Amino acid sequence: MRNRIQIFILLLTGLILAACNSEPQPKSPKNIILMIGDGMGTTELYSAYIANKGHLSLERCKYSGFAMTYCSDALITDSGAAGTALATGYKTNRKMIAITPDGLPQKSILKYAEQNNKATGLVVACNMTHATPAAFVANNLARYNYEEIALDYLKTDIDVIIGGGLNHFNKRKDSLNLVDSLKLRGYQMAYSMDELIAAEGNKVAGFLYNDHPPYYDDGRGEMLKKGSLKAIDILQKNKNGFFMMIEASQIDWAGHDNDNDKLISEMVDFDRTINAILDFAEKDGETLVIITADHETGGYAINDGNLQEGKVVGAFTSGDHTAVMVPVFAFGPGAEDFTGIMENTDIFKKMARAFNFNINN
Repeated sequence: MRNRIQIFILLLTGLILAACNSEPQPKSPKNIILMIGDGMGTTELYSAYIANKGHLSLERCKYSGFAMTYCSDALITDSGAAGTALATGYKTNRKMIAITPDGLPQKSILKYAEQNNKATGLVVACNMTHATPAAFVANNLARYNYEEIALDYLKTDIDVIIGGGLNHFNKRKDSLNLVDSLKLRGYQMAYSMDELIAAEGNKVAGFLYNDHPPYYDDGRGEMLKKGSLKAIDILQKNKNGFFMMIEASQIDWAGHDNDNDKLISEMVDFDRTINAILDFAEKDGETLVIITADHETGGYAINDGNLQEGKVVGAFTSGDHTAVMVPVFAFGPGAEDFTGIMENTDIFKKMARAFNFNINN
């Protein structure tokens, strides 16, 4: 009898172990898309929810958390230090770009992706030399050294760049024409959305504006969504996968301007872009999408409104950034790692871990 019981226990243990081993293991993403709403706090998100009359594309993300945004030398960060934290995993001083407070340059997740033979891209609603995109391609002591930052694009092998800031590449104080340099490196140039959509190269530089793009309401339209989807079309040609950063840059500017209507339209534009990216990721099945912010801007509050009418009555406590935590959402393989309260530097580390990158080299 005892032998039968022992045999039964052994058989049961074997079945349990087999069942556990047969469960699908979490899979690493082939692609990562990091989406940054510059200046986007939770109230900004809720303004889009109200404006959409009770809908937000981020509801599709089952995993969420919050990120701390303070930087090395201040409680309230700027986009240089915040972009550096997200891009490199290091906190630094305000205004610095991918350099530690003691002056050591750091490698971004985009550069690690290049090193691991992945395609890379940036799509932004600002100049390509602005603080957030700069943190992914440049190393500089000051975010306002735009012409120096433009030169750093030639030191990377980035595949797709879409945004504004052409003047920093071809109308420079040093008389260099970096557009010619990009062409020599095999980039197909695009100066309008039509030219961008028609581009067929594997390396594309879409300078759609000489300076910053306008607000969504002032003529930019769906540049962010269309540019992001075009970038995916190009980047997914790489069999090793890709990393892309998308920035909804002008949520921040509306916050600085204390412009309630502009803020809401910028948030709704970002929400539509998020929806398009999540559609791609859902169909693809191998793409991790992370949506977060570098900081909040304006101390935005909603004092009144109407959900049925999509009406938002907002107010501001500041014309600058604030010190609140910002939301983090994730979708796709590896999304479960982006929950709880984290440092903004953890987002870099989690992306590197999801990609199985060795970040010590």
